[in-house]
Amino acid sequence: MTVLLSIGGNDQASSDHKEYNRLDPVTGAIASTSAAATIDDVNAITNAANKAFPAWAQTGPTERRNLLNKAADIMEAKQDEFIAAMITETGATGPWAGFNVMLAAGHIREAAALTTQMGGEVIPSNKPGTLAMSVNKPKGVCLAIAPWNAPIILGARAIATPLACGNTVILKSSEFCPLTHRLIIDCFLEAGFPAGVVNLLSNDPSEAASIVKALIEAPEVRHVNFTGSSPVGRIIGRLAGENLKPALLELGGKAPLLVLSDADIEGAVNAAIFGAFMNQGQICMSTERVIVDASIADDFVAKLVARASTLPWGNPREAVVLGSLVNPEVSDKMQALIDDAVSKGAKLVCGGENDGAMFSATLLDGVNQSMRIYTEESFGPVKSIIRVNGDEEAIKVANDSEYGLSAAVFSQDINRALACANAINSGICHINGPTVGDEPQMPFGGVSDSGYGRFGGKAGIAEFTDSRWITVEDPKQHYPF
Repeated sequence: MTVLLSIGGNDQASSDHKEYNRLDPVTGAIASTSAAATIDDVNAITNAANKAFPAWAQTGPTERRNLLNKAADIMEAKQDEFIAAMITETGATGPWAGFNVMLAAGHIREAAALTTQMGGEVIPSNKPGTLAMSVNKPKGVCLAIAPWNAPIILGARAIATPLACGNTVILKSSEFCPLTHRLIIDCFLEAGFPAGVVNLLSNDPSEAASIVKALIEAPEVRHVNFTGSSPVGRIIGRLAGENLKPALLELGGKAPLLVLSDADIEGAVNAAIFGAFMNQGQICMSTERVIVDASIADDFVAKLVARASTLPWGNPREAVVLGSLVNPEVSDKMQALIDDAVSKGAKLVCGGENDGAMFSATLLDGVNQSMRIYTEESFGPVKSIIRVNGDEEAIKVANDSEYGLSAAVFSQDINRALACANAINSGICHINGPTVGDEPQMPFGGVSDSGYGRFGGKAGIAEFTDSRWITVEDPKQHYPF
């Protein structure tokens, strides 16, 4: 069955009836067949969302809240469908897919709670008898471009707060998981959102650039949010800027986990294992660099290797911790990173095995600046260990990156840990916790090449509304001429 577009509340094929197939990364079988949108479909979907905006913007907060909460309930009821689609399309494990459903529903419910938090403020005016206010107003049509790696969480996050703020939305699904993203839209449609308020467009991978360009350039679209790689984020940001449209960009990461000399080693190992290998390391917050003080490095690395080497990996339909990478070709990249590092002096202390798109938990000790993995985001289960002498060098290495999304520091001295956390260039930093973490109410985003803007809680209101200055004045006021 073909995954159809959703335009103005109607399910439809693309205007030229073209389709494309997404293949299961493990079996190579067809995972889903989806409509491949055209430029005509772009025009239709932006017009439909724009037509629906005035009425939705005037819809009261209670009605918006009720619809969002109903969508969250429906999503939870469809958990099995979501899990099956996500395993087949992306190679994810069942537990990771189930967690996606749970947290995505949480994002929707957090957005529902924001519907009555859109207020403004009264501002003292220099004009006698004048009431001056700032009021938050929805922007209009919001384009959301979501990725495949946490598709339910990030797809729901991309549209929930914009909807809560009174915007209409277009979700451009990932070419790697169109069915999974379509299921998200179905939850909102079944909840009773008015026609045109929530829309979905899928496209052939070969036509992604032209479709995204047309969506951003469409005059009806007033805001863009994108979660994905930094290279693509640069393109999105440039197109949005050229069209004078604000963009929220949540991009790549090279998250450091600093293990200081007084760290709780067992706790740090637990956090590193989770942060590095959850979802095969295919998370923007994944622990990419374990930066450990040389004085405890031997003990820490021995314990880390002992844990990592026992993690089961393989077909995500079986009882494994590490399932499949998104495509078999990614395994080639993992092997290239290993070969480069080993050829330059790093030691492969764990893993390095693969079976097609499935790759074992892998650790490289003694990584330095000469190696590709020191700077490149692996976005897979191949991770580097960097030994340093003292806190100052640990901070220097942590900041020796173009990225700045998430970080973590392990120390039993809170003042020492805070000093390191404050010195690290990142949008998120956890003390004595993993680099991977998400809560719907928290301001989520990065700095530097990890993007700009924030999802989550009240920070999301600032992203998806415009602040307007409104006054009520004395019609008989005095003018100078």
